[in-house]
Formats: sequence, C-alpha cells, structure tokens
Amino acid sequence: MATWILGISCFYHDAAAALLKDGVLVAAASEERFSRLKHDAGFPEKAIEFVLGVAGIAIEDVDYLGFYDKPMLKLERMLLSNLQHFPRSKGQFIAAMPAWMKEKLSVRRVVGKRLGWKRKPVLHGEHHLSHAASSFLCSPFEEAAVLTVDGVGEWATTSWGVGRGNTIEMGGEIRFPHSLGLLYSAMTFYLGFKVNSAEYKVMGLAPYGEPKYVDKFKEVIDIAADGSFRLNMDFFDFDWSMESMINERFSELMGQPPRDREGPLEQFHKDVARSLQEIVNEVMVKQATALHERTGLKNLCLAGGVALNCVANGHVLRETPFENVFVQPAAGDAGGALGVALWIHCMVLGNDRAWEMKTADWGPEFDDDAIRSVLDHYGATYTELTDEELPATAAEHIADGKVVGWFQGRMEYGPRALGNRSILGDPRVTDMRDRINLKIKFREGFRPFAPSCLAEQADDWFDLRGHNSPYMLLVADVHEAKRTVPAVTHVDGSARVQTVTAEDTPLYHAMISEFERQTGCPMVINTSFNVRGEPIVCTPEDAFECFIRTHMDTLVVGRFLLRKEDQRVYPEIKDARELFPLD
Repeated sequence: MATWILGISCFYHDAAAALLKDGVLVAAASEERFSRLKHDAGFPEKAIEFVLGVAGIAIEDVDYLGFYDKPMLKLERMLLSNLQHFPRSKGQFIAAMPAWMKEKLSVRRVVGKRLGWKRKPVLHGEHHLSHAASSFLCSPFEEAAVLTVDGVGEWATTSWGVGRGNTIEMGGEIRFPHSLGLLYSAMTFYLGFKVNSAEYKVMGLAPYGEPKYVDKFKEVIDIAADGSFRLNMDFFDFDWSMESMINERFSELMGQPPRDREGPLEQFHKDVARSLQEIVNEVMVKQATALHERTGLKNLCLAGGVALNCVANGHVLRETPFENVFVQPAAGDAGGALGVALWIHCMVLGNDRAWEMKTADWGPEFDDDAIRSVLDHYGATYTELTDEELPATAAEHIADGKVVGWFQGRMEYGPRALGNRSILGDPRVTDMRDRINLKIKFREGFRPFAPSCLAEQADDWFDLRGHNSPYMLLVADVHEAKRTVPAVTHVDGSARVQTVTAEDTPLYHAMISEFERQTGCPMVINTSFNVRGEPIVCTPEDAFECFIRTHMDTLVVGRFLLRKEDQRVYPEIKDARELFPLD
C-alpha cells in the first residue's frame, strides 16, 4: 500500500499544503490561490482539499501529517522577547495571545477540528530544517551544502549544514533578533511598502539607485568575514512592537522619516534600496564562501525567504566557489509544507529519496470541457485552436505587439509565474514594460519584467555561465551586444531570467520557439497573471475576469483564444483597484 504524507504551513504568511505518495510529490499549492487573499496565512483548508482531491483520497487515508515548524519554541521566543521589553511590549503581547491560544499553539487541535484528523499526532519539523529539506531533499544533488536564510523561524534566522543522501545535518545558526530577512522587511516598511508582501519591490527598485548609504547600514549591521552578522537593535523595534519595525533613531541615521505608502518615490528611496541590496549580496556571498570552506562541496542548496532574492542568488553563483546552486521555486514559507513532508519521508521514516523537482507545475489544471463551460457561462466570444495552431497563433499575437494572458496546464507552486499562469509580451517593444505595468498590472512603473528564454539560447543572451534558471531565481547581465530587448533589460543591464526547456515545459517552449521563428528573438516577457494586490490566477474564472478588468488584448486559456475587442461589457466584474489593495 502507498504511504501518504501531507505537509502544511500556515499562521504567519503564505500558507500552503503539499502531498507525497511514497516520497513523490503529487500536488502542492498556496492557500492564497483559492481564497484570493494575497499571502493568506490562515489554515490552508482549500489547499489541503485540492491536494487530496488530486490524489483521490480522503484525510483518513493520510498516514502522516507534518507541520513546518515548532509552535512551542516559537512561543518561547515571543514570550522571552516580550518579557525583555516589558512594559513597552505589552500591546503586542495582548494582541498576539488570542491567536496563539486559539490556533497557533495546538496545531493538532486545529487539524482535528478543521480536517477531522484522528489517526496519529502531528509531526513538527523545525522551521529551518523544513526549509533545508524543501531544497536539498528534492535537489539533483546526492551531496550538497545547505544554507537557509529568512526572517525568523522558532529562534533561528539563518542556518547552515550539509545534506547527504536522505539526511541533512545542520551545523550552525544565527538567532533572533539578528536577521537578514527582518532587516530587509524593516527596510520594506521604511520605504513605504507592505511588509511580508512587497519585499520584491525593494529588489526591483534597487537598480535605480546608487549604494550611497552602505556605510550607514554598516552602523546597523555588523558583518563578519564569514558572513555571520549582528544587528544593532538600537535602531529597531520589530522584536517587541507590531506597530513599527524601525524607530526614530534609524530615521535620524538616514536623515529622513519613513516614506508614506502613497508618497512619491524619490532618489533617496532608490539609493536606500540599492544600499540594502549591496548589504544582502555581501552577507550571502560571505556566508556561502565560508560554507564552501567548511564543507569543500561543489553544490549549494538555498532556501528561506531571502533565497527568493534572485539578485543575491546571482552574486552567490558568480562570486563563490560553488559550481552549482539549486533553489526550488517555493523557497519561502509556502515551501515549508513540502519540506516537512520530505523530512518525514526521508529523515523520520528513513526512506531513500524518491523524487527530484524538475518543474513547478503542482497546482490545479483544467481540461478543455471545464474551460469551455466557464467561457460559455460568461457568454464569451472565443476561437478554438488545434494543437498545431495554438503556439503559432499565440506567438503571432505577441509579435503583433499585443499583451497576452496565457493560462495553461497546472498552476505553479511558489510566487513566480513560469509559463502556466503568465502575462506575455514582446521584449523588443520599448514601451511594453510601461504598458503592462500601468494599464494591466495597475502598479508602479519601475517594476521590471523577466524574460522567458529558450534554454538552448540563454547563454548567448545572458551571463548565466552555463547554468539553467528554470524558476526565475537568478539575475544575470544581458550581454552588451544583445541589449535589443529593452522591456526585459533593467536599468543596470540585468535581467531576472527564466530558462525554458522543451523537456520540462513543452507547450511554452513551443510557443517561444514560434515567436523566435517569426521575429528572430528567442524570448518573451513573462510576468504573473494577476493585477496589483491580487494572487496569481488559479481558475479559468479568475483568468477571464482578470482579462476583462484590464487592458489585456488577448487571452489564451487552454486551446481557446479570446480577443478583447470581441467581448461584451461586463458591469458585474468589478474594477481590480476596488477589489485588491495596494501591496
């Protein structure tokens, strides 16, 4: 009989569920895609329902259920931190306790009540071990160094170790409140963006600035030669306050108060973002270099929220002795659901690794009949394409300068759209970035877009040094002779590259190949299929409504093609800016 392992992560941000059958991933998804609440932290009941549905099993059939961290240790950290700062911390303590008593402390009680789980105890993996497992235990490596960096788990904020075979041995850690992830979140707050949601905006803003404030940051964070660090907590309040992550002393150091969320973005803010990115690059490179010196290994697995910083990942790849770097697509807390399930399979039950992650496609998919039913329900006007027509027709629309919504196959696991739930455009068109940002995504114009490039031609265009980047988690320079794709070339000459192979994403590869045949350009713009503040679309309904409420020109959903000018007016579909708050 098969052994079923369900992993879940929730209660902080990016709740998710993942299901293994005999150690092989069957399905995984974030709760936000079903609830339509971005970064939904609640119990992932809909995601669990989905993964069980893919397998065709009920909760009673699950043999082991794992939770991605240890709430008692997390509560210990919170209590000690609040005690240390009492009475200033009284407000945070009072506000946080109801959630702890109701849900966070007893996951076993919650899964019993919400799922009817009655069989065995819930197994708790330590937070950073879950991160480590989510990367190494599905990596292509038999042996690798492992580095996990995020905000905070129970106590650890950074940890490192070695993975061999089906085990991971953690060798050291940095503890709260000293956290690279929380420093990044504090600067997200300072720059006027939403914490635990818009950190990627800070990364996108950085190339517009100069590293003028690195020396000031060095008063805030003390970085050792091996990449270990300590924050000067005189500048921060995040260890005791829910209201603010930084204090007046930090504002005095930088010379300006925090930016208002709706305030103008000035050169100062761009320079702060760039200076912060330089600090992150330095820490990550030094930590990885020191880890290589300790282990002598050629492979590195990265995980944790900071591993989604593709700029720093590119520096690690180029500037450290590691030959290969692996980051799986759900590197943040959503990936903890996968990590704890793999930890149970390999390290609790003692099984060999049974599966390697080669694609991010682990979410829902919809067949032609289901999609047709949705389109007919809306009274949409559409054309049905053959398998042969589909790639060429979509490529033709992109080559004609149209913005195309592309909805195919299984939804991706993780925060990146990788060719299944994407908005596509022509990277050669100078104003295409502004068109998509302002008229379709309804977001800031500085936000960059990524190229999806045929893997076999990626090195001709980008400084990837022979490495694939299937999950859009590496930033590389565009070769100067190839800077003919302005819509995906950031202001510093870099691009967040996705390499696309025929083996792993055949339809997407075929469409880009057709685009190259028509234009000579082996890549398209790829950004996530959503608007500002909205989770990436999950269902055909989500895709159609996003298509209607934006200035998208074309929708290709399954084998069906819809042109905007052919559609009627839908007053019942609300404006995106009314539905989704600024992130």
